[in-house]
Amino acid sequence: MRFWIDFITSFTWFTILEMIIILMNLVALIGYAVPKSQPHRWLDFLPSVALIAAIVSILTGNITLVSIVFYGLALILFLCTMRKLFKRNPAAPRFHVGKSVLCVCGVIAMLSTFIYAGEFRYNPASELSDLSYSQAFVQLNERLSKEYPFGEWKKVNWQELKEKYEPLFKKWEEEKNKNAYYKTLREYLYSFRDGHIKIVNENLYEDNQLFKSEVGGGFGISTIQLDNGKVLVNLVLKGSSAEKNGIKVGAEIITWNGSKAQDVYRRTTWSENPMATDGDARFNQGRFMVRAPIGTEISVTFTNMDETQIRTATLKAEDDNYETLKKTRLKMKKEDDPIEAKIIEDGYGYVKVRYFLPSEKMPNPGKVIEEKVKGFNEQHIKGLIIDLRDNPGGSDDLVAEMAGFLVPKEMIYEKVSYYNRLLGTFEINSLETRTITPVVPLFEGKIVILFNHRTTSSGEGLPILLKGLPNVKNVGFTTTNGSFGVVSSPIEVEMPEGYMVRFPDGRSLSGDLVIQGDSDYAGHGGAIPDVFIPFNEETFTKKYVHGRDVELEYALKVLKDFSH
Repeated sequence: MRFWIDFITSFTWFTILEMIIILMNLVALIGYAVPKSQPHRWLDFLPSVALIAAIVSILTGNITLVSIVFYGLALILFLCTMRKLFKRNPAAPRFHVGKSVLCVCGVIAMLSTFIYAGEFRYNPASELSDLSYSQAFVQLNERLSKEYPFGEWKKVNWQELKEKYEPLFKKWEEEKNKNAYYKTLREYLYSFRDGHIKIVNENLYEDNQLFKSEVGGGFGISTIQLDNGKVLVNLVLKGSSAEKNGIKVGAEIITWNGSKAQDVYRRTTWSENPMATDGDARFNQGRFMVRAPIGTEISVTFTNMDETQIRTATLKAEDDNYETLKKTRLKMKKEDDPIEAKIIEDGYGYVKVRYFLPSEKMPNPGKVIEEKVKGFNEQHIKGLIIDLRDNPGGSDDLVAEMAGFLVPKEMIYEKVSYYNRLLGTFEINSLETRTITPVVPLFEGKIVILFNHRTTSSGEGLPILLKGLPNVKNVGFTTTNGSFGVVSSPIEVEMPEGYMVRFPDGRSLSGDLVIQGDSDYAGHGGAIPDVFIPFNEETFTKKYVHGRDVELEYALKVLKDFSH
């Protein structure tokens, strides 16, 4: 009964034009499938009206997957009835098995779209590119105040944002300062601390001249901050200015260009994506702290790990093609299988999930997981490590499928809520609720889930779902990325100077209807470790100086100590 209620209420996700087309198609299909003694002349004109409505809907930009089904049926019905439009006295339609079967198939095809109505609803892009900077900003801010899924969760004060940024955008349009406009737009977007928000076409590493002018120069190092606040060098490029001046991996940066290293670290704002959580910010700021305009000379004081004396050096920023940024920003490679599984030391199972999507070589990752779990059970492994580090996400359905082999009882993975344009409120798309049901083979042993600040979106789902189970521990230096929002039909806005900005359109809710996974107003969010790995001199040295996999070592230790 509940399914049919949800099915009927999904009608509200359609636009008014879509509703009109659906009703006319249904009436026409049923009308032609049911024999009548007398012809109903008005029935012959319905497909024509439905086709006109479809054309109007297409012209408004509505070309979603579900709408194409309606448009296609309207066109087919029109072609099938076109000759009748010119007959003065058409005969009453008689029962015909083939025609009835086709009509039934059409009805089923159209009604099946109701299941996906919320997920693939029409969410038109706002075209504000012809407006002034300030006018476009005001309309962007106004739309987001209604439709951004996490406005209340992040305690966004839309009026304060308007009062802060509108004068700046007016200033830049008066001065015709495109660079200042771009940086202010970026600052506004990044203030939401949401990793799913992006300027789609800013092309940072390709032809973004402002990016190159401000951070195109590298000194040959990257830095990272320990829990105690110390800023250490975790990467040194061979032949770089830093190496020539004696800086080694593990060196502590004391001052940078006359300021305390911690202060410079904290003031760093450049990044490729919004920094959703404090952990994400901490690991990212060290990458950009040591970038500058090409040719910049700075003074740095530092102490190498194997020395006690404080050294001073003058470094020059060189055009390194963003080498330090690229080396510290792992990206998914299409040639890498999404899933890798093996038995590691002491008889523990290990599964690396690089991303939750199929690949050419692995078109069915769910089947692979099933085979691996079955194999682990047959080999009686002592415990299982699921490595989600650097996982950028993918398909929630694949996450739910994998979870079925790990949960001991039925659990709700998520309910999804979107802004309903017809009702003007956020509504749960009930037909998109994901429930995890245990399946065979079920792994019931000890589990450790590894993640880091780059574990994002759907990649965060498994540790969020499994946290709290008695046989599961989450382990990491930080929380996950804190960007668990849903991007089904994203909010898109075309801004002046050709920038396309994109926002998540849905929020993931727990079974208790609480937003899960996304960072809040204070930068707290994501999956939280049960065991936080300390990021101190000892773990830094093991990881960056000796090249050991510190997180994996901790995961093994947690598994061995699990019973304690």
